[in-house]
Amino acid sequence: MSSFPKGLVLTTKLLATNGFSMQLLSQYKNSHWLDSLGEGAYQRRGENVDWKGALAAMQEQLGFFVHCGGRTALVLQGYGHFTEFGSHPVYLFGSPGLKLPRWFEKHDWGVPIVYKMTKLCPVEISESFVDFPVGEYSIRVSSPERAAMEMLYHVPARQGFNEAERIMESLLTLQPPLVQKLLEACTSVKVKRLFLYMAESGHLPCLEEIDVSRINLGKGDRTVIKGGRLDPKYRITVPHKEAG
Repeated sequence: MSSFPKGLVLTTKLLATNGFSMQLLSQYKNSHWLDSLGEGAYQRRGENVDWKGALAAMQEQLGFFVHCGGRTALVLQGYGHFTEFGSHPVYLFGSPGLKLPRWFEKHDWGVPIVYKMTKLCPVEISESFVDFPVGEYSIRVSSPERAAMEMLYHVPARQGFNEAERIMESLLTLQPPLVQKLLEACTSVKVKRLFLYMAESGHLPCLEEIDVSRINLGKGDRTVIKGGRLDPKYRITVPHKEAG
């Protein structure tokens, strides 16, 4: 039991694979060596297991292709240093139809969890994911290029436009080939237009190498900010510029 990484949720699948019978697990619970997190998941008594330990369990032990993305992945990797987690949600993404275990959904992880099933960008673009170390284990998170588009996906309903724009301004080292691949594959016209708009206004170096002619930006106007001004180039409504 002590050989497993600290801070990790231990699923019954992992424990069974390592020879722990349900009878033995029941004894461990009664002996206060294990605490139940819900059906199919445990933590060792005295450990502080958070959402990252739960995500690692879903990814590695259960084989779920769910990942941390959007604003959360960017902040984890040091972007948006002027922001903090605080009460901000943790953003997780998965493919359509991928439901998370009940033990994960029902447990209070201390922060709001926003899980979105979407085909925004193909999971087959493997270079758009990175392994982020957390103590003795790691979690799969979106690369900055992918995370930026996932962040814009939530504008304006869950993600503020102005904060997203400030975070985008800090993304000075985005890889142009990966940005190009993701923009071409992205299924949201709004996200693609927002990305290009903010990359241009933030003078991101990657934009110099992006071939916009290969990106399907759709037709017609898109309302992003209600009552905002229409940007004439990308045909999206954005906040009015402040005087001065």
